[in-house]
Amino acid sequence: MNIIDSANLVYRKTPVMTDLTMHYCPGCSHGVVHKLVAEVIDEMDIQDKTIGIAPVGCAVFAYKYIDIDWQQAAHGRAPALATAVKRLLPDRYVFTYQGDGDLAAIGTAETIHACNRGENIVIIFINNGIYGMTGGQMAPTTLDGMKTATSPSGRSVPLNGYPLDMTKLLAELDGTCYVTRQSVHSLGAVRKTKKALRKAFENSMLEKGTSVIEVVSTCNSGWKMTPDESNKWMVENMFPKYPMGDLKDR
Repeated sequence: MNIIDSANLVYRKTPVMTDLTMHYCPGCSHGVVHKLVAEVIDEMDIQDKTIGIAPVGCAVFAYKYIDIDWQQAAHGRAPALATAVKRLLPDRYVFTYQGDGDLAAIGTAETIHACNRGENIVIIFINNGIYGMTGGQMAPTTLDGMKTATSPSGRSVPLNGYPLDMTKLLAELDGTCYVTRQSVHSLGAVRKTKKALRKAFENSMLEKGTSVIEVVSTCNSGWKMTPDESNKWMVENMFPKYPMGDLKDR
């Protein structure tokens, strides 16, 4: 007979996660962030009170993996849809889950105005500096000199403009109450991101305004690197432009 000592249990799959196999590439940060969101929902005991807004992009199937109520948004419109859901159902925890193309390109207007209005929602922003789903094109967050499918010689500031620090911009708006930039490349970073997510969800019920959690992430498929190489490249290249830590905590 196998006896499991609960005191020695080091991993427990949260019941908020479904049993479906994820479609993400090996080494992708999305799966880790999904797990953290599900753990926070489980620990706060709000599974039946949480509504997620699914994006367009790599995480379009987020609703398959986290067992809560979901709404599917048109490309870039998640903050607008989240605004409607939260205003209609103010007793629900409402969050968006968006990549840099969805949030910082086609959805720039919706993101800025939802945050400026101070909607009591959580915005989870996955920033890997590239369009992962559609072939690795340049994103607003692509670094200067970074090679992509549409900038094979590297991003050129005179031609393409500067990388967009969307989170820094959102921190300047009066409607945001908590804006932070985290990652999930190490155990310590995972713990900090989970703590930030928990705080953001709690803020949404305190009517403080909008909470924004940016997770600087990897796209080893789009970057043409192994998962380990991607983590190292992210630390050495992404972090100097998008440094970790809280940008605003009101």
